Formats: sequence, structure tokens, C-alpha cells
Amino acid sequence: MFDQTSRYYNIEDAKLNVLDAEGNSRTILYKRRRFIPSADGMTALVEHTFIQGDRLDNIAAKYIGDPTQFWQICDANRVMHPEELEAIGRAIKISLPYI
Repeated sequence: MFDQTSRYYNIEDAKLNVLDAEGNSRTILYKRRRFIPSADGMTALVEHTFIQGDRLDNIAAKYIGDPTQFWQICDANRVMHPEELEAIGRAIKISLPYI
């Protein structure tokens, strides 16, 4: 369902059986909730301070080599949404990828 570089790749699949309006059983497949992992086991590479014009995908491309891995920077800084990190003057941790 997800590419192996996705943050959701290793998340367990789940099923929910429900009844529709006519009383027929239907199965809904979904991924379980993803929690931000502990940054304790991550190896920090560098600290980057945001400047005007920085974007997290470009920073991921520079340090990790893949702009789609911005989520690993989010995990290393214990945030769910990239925009939480994109503040001028904010120092963020860049860790080794763990995929």
C-alpha cells in the first residue's frame, strides 16, 4: 500500500467490520495510528538553523538526499507537521535516516 520509504510503511494494517444502511457487512481496511518515535536512538548529524526561503523538503534533500524524507527530520525534532519547524531562526536536528 505504501512505498517502503514512507513513514507509514511499517505501520500495522487493521480491519474494521461495519454494517451499511441496508444491514450488509462491509470491511474497512486501514493503517493503525502512527506515533512519533523516540529520538533517543537517532544519531544526530548536524543542526540546521532556518533562514528566509528555507523549506523542509529542500533541507531533507540537502542532508538526507531525498526531499520526500522530510518526515524523518520531523521525527528527529518530535513534531508531526513540517510547518512546526519552518520558523526563521529555529535550529533543528538532522539525524541519520533510519529506513
